[in-house]
Amino acid sequence: MKQLFSLANKVIIITGATGVLGESFIQAVTDMDAKVVLIGRNETVGNERANQLQQKNKEAIFIKADVLNKENLLQAREIILKKFNRIDGLVNAAGGNVPEGIIKPGDDIFNINMDGMRKAFDLNLFGSMLPVSVFGEVLQQSGNASIVNISSMTAQTIITRVLGYSMAKAAIDNYTKWMSVETANRFGESIRVNAIAPGFFITNQNRQLLTNEDGSYTERGEAVIRNTPFKRFGKPEELSGALIWLLSDASKFVTGEVICIDGGFHINSGV
Repeated sequence: MKQLFSLANKVIIITGATGVLGESFIQAVTDMDAKVVLIGRNETVGNERANQLQQKNKEAIFIKADVLNKENLLQAREIILKKFNRIDGLVNAAGGNVPEGIIKPGDDIFNINMDGMRKAFDLNLFGSMLPVSVFGEVLQQSGNASIVNISSMTAQTIITRVLGYSMAKAAIDNYTKWMSVETANRFGESIRVNAIAPGFFITNQNRQLLTNEDGSYTERGEAVIRNTPFKRFGKPEELSGALIWLLSDASKFVTGEVICIDGGFHINSGV
């Protein structure tokens, strides 16, 4: 059974590797003996995290790249293939809320900032599609690859204010299912495509929406806790089990699924 969940000798790319959830994902895959490629824009944080892993005798490299820049990603692919000669997994963790995509109370809902909506789509949808486009062929050639996209509770139920982010994450769900069918029809079992839908976790993007400076909950944060049956926010490491499962051979017959990890939020009617 342990072998089923092992990631030994697998080369896993994690985009958004300099973020809060990205850090947890890196720790999870290296704990299962994967070789990890950190991709992100924050060179200082990225190098620091890669160095820390290397000091623990983990195989890890950081590549500074923007997931919306195809040339960056093509260069990253060359570096990865030169270093490892293969890619077995891709975790599309780059994304997050975009201030321009938020509809504030009192805003005119018939005069929405369309540029803000496009920016949210660019980061959260195309920021996952472009890495798949660049790395997909190499992944498929590994013969047993896995792509894990990051969805959201906003794709499961309506959450006020975050319109751009919500629509982009709903599109991620659709893209995940569509791509899972296409890859299976074209390439058989050689590549699987799934997604994780986190509930509410405190990240750099939502911290101010959910918590006050003193650590107490905002009105919105209290509403989230009230509607989460477990009555708390999630911890980043609580995503690790599903992530390892989806990247490993333990889920070889799973594709096109969106796994909710939310303390029961999306199934709770509040009654």
